Amino acid sequence: MTTRNYRLSGFLARRALPCLLSCLMGFFPALRNAPAQQGSETQPPADKNEAEMSSHDAPATFKAKVNLVLVPVVVRDAEGHAIGNLKQEDFQLFDKGKPQVITKFSVEKSGGLAAGQENGAAGSAAPGQATALTMPERYVAYLFDDVHLRFEDLGRVRDAAGRHLASMEPNDRAAIFTTSGQTMLDFTDDRAKFQETLLRLQPRPITGSVAADCPNVTYYMADLIQNKNDTQAFQVASDDAMACLGLDPAKSGSLQLAQQSVRSAAARAMNNGDHETRISLNVLRDAARRLAAKPGQRSIILVSPGFFTPDDVLHDKIDIMDRAIRSNVVINALDARGLYTIVPGGDASQSPSYVGVQSAGIMVQFQSDGARRQADVLAELAEGTGGAFFHNNNDLDEGFKRVDARPEYLYMLGFSPQNLKLDGSFHNLKVTIKGLNKITLRARRGYYAPKRPDDPVETAKEEIQDALFSRELMHDLPVELHTQFFKVGEDSAKVTVLVRLDLKHIRFRKADGRNQNNLTIVSGLFDRNGNYVTAIEKKIEMRLRDDTLEKKVGSGITVRTSFDVKPGSYLVRLVVRDSEGQLMSAENGAVEIP
Repeated sequence: MTTRNYRLSGFLARRALPCLLSCLMGFFPALRNAPAQQGSETQPPADKNEAEMSSHDAPATFKAKVNLVLVPVVVRDAEGHAIGNLKQEDFQLFDKGKPQVITKFSVEKSGGLAAGQENGAAGSAAPGQATALTMPERYVAYLFDDVHLRFEDLGRVRDAAGRHLASMEPNDRAAIFTTSGQTMLDFTDDRAKFQETLLRLQPRPITGSVAADCPNVTYYMADLIQNKNDTQAFQVASDDAMACLGLDPAKSGSLQLAQQSVRSAAARAMNNGDHETRISLNVLRDAARRLAAKPGQRSIILVSPGFFTPDDVLHDKIDIMDRAIRSNVVINALDARGLYTIVPGGDASQSPSYVGVQSAGIMVQFQSDGARRQADVLAELAEGTGGAFFHNNNDLDEGFKRVDARPEYLYMLGFSPQNLKLDGSFHNLKVTIKGLNKITLRARRGYYAPKRPDDPVETAKEEIQDALFSRELMHDLPVELHTQFFKVGEDSAKVTVLVRLDLKHIRFRKADGRNQNNLTIVSGLFDRNGNYVTAIEKKIEMRLRDDTLEKKVGSGITVRTSFDVKPGSYLVRLVVRDSEGQLMSAENGAVEIP
């Protein structure tokens, strides 16, 4: 029987980031078997059934895909209270206006765990002895958009965040990230480090400000001029250029010079704005990826004044929401501007506008529209993932309280698009509720269709990866997990994971006179803080004769996997998937080695 170290793909492999798993949910007594060697083996011995059962290595790379579209929904009544008693039949879901059959439905209550998911531990220094082990249950990533934040706004949100983080619960872990990437604190419960990191935050625009340009063309106006051929925006900017350049409208060539200045300013604004927007979205995507490997409740709090997102980055926003939804990561957003107003001609931080009285009103309208569009990305990300959006309010203490609270009830609707064209097009989604009036409803706004058919192999790999880095218990296959450890020395020990599979309810395919099915078994270890330690994947190919299957149905099969570790507390995660029924089981255990 061969084994291999489990290889992590995507951002985990590339960046070697520590991964976290769920809080302990299950108790298994220590076993009294003798220590096992590093690796995996099947019992009875392989030489007895070598032709009928075998194992081999397989790559463990994963990639994203769309097969089941998940739509998180938060429903509140007229007074703002969450509604948590709705059933699947109460919802209607539309894809591009066409009703869809809801094939997956669940409701999550904030702060609660499903039955049987209490913390526990398995393992002992002596037979029969076990020690309880507490693991982190909640992870929050505070993402400060220092690329777009102004100093006065950053100072206020930094102080409010410090007061909020001081009240963090013992089982919470929080991290501080920034869109510039220059200030960062990985997940920890050290409050002193939080305050120290917050004090290092400062505005860090990447491309520098274009406010001193003549004419003053904002990113929003540049998009109107370059991408939408908006003649009104172009005319207002041309008037500004004529004034700030001191051109005489009566002189030949003055208008052409002003218009050329507008085109140049618009090109610079588009280039700089695109760069900062894409960097901010990429950092947000990376934060969602990192949180996908954490256990328990996972959320991002995006602290930002907002930033304009033109049409060509729509796909990036949808991709972030889709990744977050599939990983059960909620994105919350806090508009750092608070209750803001538009100052005609710009405030003291901006260069003055030189447009005449006739164009001044139009310029103010563009400024107002641009400010509103900045907040759109915050609202879309929050609503699309079931999160909260706090804006137009200067009470930032209350703001952090609201965005840090998960919805009391979160409905998850899932559907498989019918006759889906694999063209990569955007699909608008709409969710309604039958028979309820005066409610507010937050749900994702759409998704992108894939550009090619799903690969069954890639689908299986993604399902296994999602299950490995999850707290969820699954019982599709009859699997039992037991753990044990043995001290080898003062600084070394062996952790053994024993998995017993009952074949009574496993589906086999009859071919060439054999009963065929493949099993993929992944055993993973995580430390007491949920950081990824190691994992081993094993594939078992079963080609059983009828008489062998009859015997195996009675006895089952046992797989043993051993890890060499240092003393400490470890979470054990087991995932088993079969190829024929495409069913999966996932279990949790733990060992504490003194």
